[in-house]
Amino acid sequence: MEFKFENLEVWFITGAQLLYGGDAVVAVDAHSNEMVKGLNDSGNLPVKVVYKGTANSSAEISEIMRAANGDTKCVGMITWMHTFSPAKMWIHGLMDFKKPLLHLHTQYNEEIPWATMNMDFMNLNQSAHGDREFGFITSRLRKPRKVVVGYWKDKSTHAKIATWMRVCAAWADAQNMRVIRFGDNMNNVAVTDGDKVEAEIRLGYHVDNAPIAKLVPYVNAVSDTEIDALIAEYERLYDFADDCKKGAEKHISVRQAAAQEIGLRRFLEDKGAKAFTTSFDELEGMSQLMGFASQRLMAEGYGFGAEGDWKTAALVRSMWVMGKGLQGGQSFLEDYTLNFAGADSAILQSHMLEINPEIAKAKPRIEVHFLGIGDAGVCARLIFQAHEGEGIAATIVDMGSRFRMIVNEVKVIEPKALPKLPVACALWIPEPNFEVGAGAWITAGGTHHSSFSFSITTEMMEDYAEIADIEMLMIDKQTTIRNFKQDIRNNEVYYMLNKALR
Repeated sequence: MEFKFENLEVWFITGAQLLYGGDAVVAVDAHSNEMVKGLNDSGNLPVKVVYKGTANSSAEISEIMRAANGDTKCVGMITWMHTFSPAKMWIHGLMDFKKPLLHLHTQYNEEIPWATMNMDFMNLNQSAHGDREFGFITSRLRKPRKVVVGYWKDKSTHAKIATWMRVCAAWADAQNMRVIRFGDNMNNVAVTDGDKVEAEIRLGYHVDNAPIAKLVPYVNAVSDTEIDALIAEYERLYDFADDCKKGAEKHISVRQAAAQEIGLRRFLEDKGAKAFTTSFDELEGMSQLMGFASQRLMAEGYGFGAEGDWKTAALVRSMWVMGKGLQGGQSFLEDYTLNFAGADSAILQSHMLEINPEIAKAKPRIEVHFLGIGDAGVCARLIFQAHEGEGIAATIVDMGSRFRMIVNEVKVIEPKALPKLPVACALWIPEPNFEVGAGAWITAGGTHHSSFSFSITTEMMEDYAEIADIEMLMIDKQTTIRNFKQDIRNNEVYYMLNKALR
């Protein structure tokens, strides 16, 4: 699936006014052009910054904001007040603006020119003044935005902007995200279901059902030549169990999995889908559960959720977009079983089959085993253990009155050998420890499925929740159950009042 940051833009608009004369506006424009060029030339930003001029009136601002709304390449706007920009002239433009907003509080000059500074310099360089005026009006309008404070040449400032840009890209990607569900939610499970209409309104997800029978012809149409070519790719990338190699008894299951991968990819491409879910009770006409295909497609950027979990499938895709090009990998995962070991107590993360090989510590191995659940039967799968490191687990749940995002920082550790468990897995200790981390997740109503990433940060998830205007609960090294419960109570009041104000 093609996704390129190079196809996207973030627009940059500078606030000023005509009070200080035409020469001042020319200087503001020159400084802004130099700053935007410097940001782009830094090599630290994933998305190109496009300068859209100095705005000196309400009409100019509204025109730029409306243009940004209608431009599919534009995924967000950076605003900066070079000088004093009266905030009343931003009202209509900000009210119309529908995309992510970053308020950059910076200054063209790094230091005050103490020996030469005069009133002309003071009047021109008023970011300390103008940005506060702009900050008031965005607050008055209750406009979600990210505020970045720092000198525009500093790498630390670039890092904050880059983080936000990645989230903007994921948000834009989600606004036309089609999620295909092969089968419904399973076994009356509640937490993986939710309000699909509200999800499209709030998050952009369009969730469609597809009977598995519509996929079967795609799989059946795959030629032996195509399967042979894909098997050759598998041989380059993975180890094979002896009974799965060419000529061995279980090789047929690997070929069937290859056909499923090719057919499923074509089906999703034809439907314009970026994410999908499967069900082990919805397999009529299929040789096996599409676990192997799901592993492979996740590595390409498709979102995946098991058992009809469309919210997790969409979030897996969004987190893949945020982390594209970064090291570590991401995957769908599920809490499976607990290991009580004092301070090292941990949770084994796995699923029946569908874990992304991007997070593997060593070369994955193709094996074929019977899966005694639902109609799955004998299934091919990639087996591996995840590499160690720090990551985040995230989920979105439907609380009825709102969506809630829960994020837990985790530490993935090395598990012991699991010679009789033929699945991919990861073992992690949730922050701040097993007792508090798991307890807070359960207290918040977190799912047993999660979208996991080694590569993205909690700041990205906070930015995403801010843009989506959904609740955000963070479980990290500072979390205590007492304070976490109070955060939940406070949020209940906040969202009730917020709804009333609207």
